[in-house]
Amino acid sequence: LPGTTNVCHTSPVGPQIRAATMKLAGAVALLLPAACGAFAPRAFTASAPTRSVLQSTVEDETSSAVPDRVAPDAKWVPDWEDRAGLSPDVFMESDMSKSDLSGMWECPLTRWDSDGIDVKKAQAQARRQPKCPLEVRAKPSDNEAGMAYFEKNRDRLRGDLLKYGAVWLRGFDLMKDVNGYREMHEALGLEPCLDPLHSSGLRKFASERDALYEEVNKPSLRGHYIGLHCESTAKRTAAYAAFVCFQRATEGGGRFLVADGAAILAEMDPAVLQKLYDREIRISVSNLDIPPAFPGPLKEGIKIAVDKAVAPKFDMDLEMIYESDGKPGRLQAVETAESPINRHPVTGLPVWFNNAHNHARKLRDRRPCGVPEVGMTEVFYADTMEPLSLEDCQEIKRASESCITALAMEPGDVLLVDNYRALHGRDVFQGDRYHAVSWFTWDDNEEWRGEERRIVEKNGMNKVINQMMDWLPKDFESDQS
Repeated sequence: LPGTTNVCHTSPVGPQIRAATMKLAGAVALLLPAACGAFAPRAFTASAPTRSVLQSTVEDETSSAVPDRVAPDAKWVPDWEDRAGLSPDVFMESDMSKSDLSGMWECPLTRWDSDGIDVKKAQAQARRQPKCPLEVRAKPSDNEAGMAYFEKNRDRLRGDLLKYGAVWLRGFDLMKDVNGYREMHEALGLEPCLDPLHSSGLRKFASERDALYEEVNKPSLRGHYIGLHCESTAKRTAAYAAFVCFQRATEGGGRFLVADGAAILAEMDPAVLQKLYDREIRISVSNLDIPPAFPGPLKEGIKIAVDKAVAPKFDMDLEMIYESDGKPGRLQAVETAESPINRHPVTGLPVWFNNAHNHARKLRDRRPCGVPEVGMTEVFYADTMEPLSLEDCQEIKRASESCITALAMEPGDVLLVDNYRALHGRDVFQGDRYHAVSWFTWDDNEEWRGEERRIVEKNGMNKVINQMMDWLPKDFESDQS
């Protein structure tokens, strides 16, 4: 690399650069990017705050300097129905007579349309939207019809997805296994694509030939609360998703979280929303702590090595910046500036479209977190690169969690998500849990979809980083909040 050849090859600190580069590869992999008149399903009840289930993480200003870690609130908490599922050897068996989908479409580029938004008018428009998600409960006749139900109701369900932002398909027997799940989304005409962070190793495939990713079920992340986010980066965003439950958590927890980006926009304090829109945000996705005593040329050599050798592998527009969060010696990989509000590509509806609820360090430090320090994220004001204030984080948290429905997803349940409209997350859980997801590109717009397909031979980074996930060191000490 220009300017670093002597450092890397003749100095005894060369191995330190190479080790640091490998460490950041794991760090970027840990990004947890990468996030709706009113409809009230029968089983949904408004949730009063309770510390036994989902409780606010914003403590009183006079509380201890070290914040408590408690799981956030949800506005709606449907009841469990205790429906039985199939055994893993049955629900994961793929139909080998079907075509192999492993050469699926690349995740499409993000559709940005965020200029010239009148925040107050956008909030007024957002308040007129129906509640998200829409619940569609299977009747006995629907289960008897199987795949034919989805073929017959394709246009209606696709229309509801656009209208409500998410559709909860509840109590369907067809999707209790991989094959029925695939029949469902193929009947709806959805075209699978890669996860926008496929090479990061965040998710491994549950069934690669069926274009099905495993959700975050890793034992090491059971105790990690995943905040609200769209499955997107500043560069790539999946158009739609279908989250499926094959096995609910065996010992409790694991509710799937969903919230309408329009509802969050409508709920947020107008002054805070205007401030964030005017200043825009940037998100750091990883930390590499270099000893502050390292000489400047060595630190610069590490920065160049990481920027040239590691960052491009993750298909994200990243800038390597030292000490943006104030910690001496810390090198952070930071995404480009983006608006927290975006217009929906199809409907034009302005929505809250960003991952601040998941990525803000001041919120992560106040709820259950199982991410190594190297993978901890932060959200900055783009104009000054200062971390968001606690007050602004509190408002993001309040507005977001007032719109969350904590779904009781059971075997066969699927949540269809418009990824430009609804945000999703996951509560902590105990025992074993098996949820999975497929991402989908634009099936009716070739220009937006693009012509790229997955090159299967380039899947090595995904597999390597998946093996790193469980042994990366955990360090949850933080003075950033």
